[in-house]
Amino acid sequence: MDLLIRGGTIATCADDDRVVFGDVLVRDGVIAGIGTALPLAGPARVIDASGCAVVPGFVQAHVHLCQVLFRGLADDMPLLEWLKQRIWPLEAAHDEASLGASARLGLLEMMLAGTTTILDMGTVRGHDAVMTACEESGIRAISGKAMMDIGDGVPDGLRESTKASLDESERLSRYWQGRAEGRLGYAYAPRFILSCSETLVRGACERANAQGMIVHTHAAEHPAEREAVRNLFGDEDVAILRKWGVFGPRAVLAHGVQITDDEARQIAEEGTRIIHCPSANLKLGSGIARIAELDALGVKLALGPDGAPCNNNLDPWTELRHAALLSKVRTSVTSLPAKRALRLATIDGARALGLHHVGSLEVGKQADIVIVRIDGPHVEPGGDVFSRLVYGATARDVEHVLIAGRPVVKYREHQTIDREAVLGTAREQVKKLVDRAQL
Repeated sequence: MDLLIRGGTIATCADDDRVVFGDVLVRDGVIAGIGTALPLAGPARVIDASGCAVVPGFVQAHVHLCQVLFRGLADDMPLLEWLKQRIWPLEAAHDEASLGASARLGLLEMMLAGTTTILDMGTVRGHDAVMTACEESGIRAISGKAMMDIGDGVPDGLRESTKASLDESERLSRYWQGRAEGRLGYAYAPRFILSCSETLVRGACERANAQGMIVHTHAAEHPAEREAVRNLFGDEDVAILRKWGVFGPRAVLAHGVQITDDEARQIAEEGTRIIHCPSANLKLGSGIARIAELDALGVKLALGPDGAPCNNNLDPWTELRHAALLSKVRTSVTSLPAKRALRLATIDGARALGLHHVGSLEVGKQADIVIVRIDGPHVEPGGDVFSRLVYGATARDVEHVLIAGRPVVKYREHQTIDREAVLGTAREQVKKLVDRAQL
């Protein structure tokens, strides 16, 4: 049966940034029409979008579902100490039950807020539990286990042999790539230079290239991290990663706060993607990424929240607003206007992940759609729809979320995840996790 989203303000995020006042017709999971008086094939389900904006589903291009249970357990610490004293011990203490609980809590939060696609980096072991949670939730996800074979302060529970890391990553990729009617994909995820040998990174790149998959890692995040890399290798992390094979359209680097203009020009020329995580960069004291400058130099950009313990939420609206406002402080008040910012969270995110069938509202694309109220007292009485969305709207305004035409959120209620069960299990599992970690 057709689905008709009727009477909304449609921000397409297509190349022409067209705004349409009318309807969206969804047929067999695909957008079949945008406009008014659209022809129906027969009886149709109707969603009333009056008083709402209709936008593409948000793409969160760097998240850590495995860390959601750590929310509030690792505050007010610089990056390397945060990792060694809190995050790594907690990740090492995970079991299948706690991993599943962490992933489901994060998915519930993000999907209720309008997230339809994620790029996720897991922990070292037990990654099937995260992928299973993604499959059951209805999310569109690319995800990979973290790869770690060296590193100062890496606990035994996370350190793996190079061969074991590559073998397990390949097993996961062959099993999960393309599952759930194509909603799920795999990414090879060497964590960052300080926890990965050259052999591991090169091996990950070789396998990813052979299978047409993404390589996802952290780079140029924090000044102390960059200094540690220079002390060990005598060069910048971005240059070392390039030497080891991490560059080009399938290379996705989280953060990029410390990237210089010369690095940015080469990154742009090679097509490497940079994921901006403004809230996490603020909380960890990493700095404010020069997003307007990188954009002007042609770097391919997208947005992400990073992890719950360094944010502390996974709200795409917060990242959208922070990205726009911080750019004005960092560069100028004219930089990253609302229309441009919304593209970072939608079509640019999809393109960064190589997903050309989502990210904008266009006929023939998958119907990943968010219907969000823009008639509340914090958004009214009017004005430009992009301004209202970026500077005024919040997660609580999201009414409906569709992924491939399937309603995963209806009237602010998730349709596949039991809210109370997920919250109860998360509270139970975090206590056990902290006990195991002995923190």
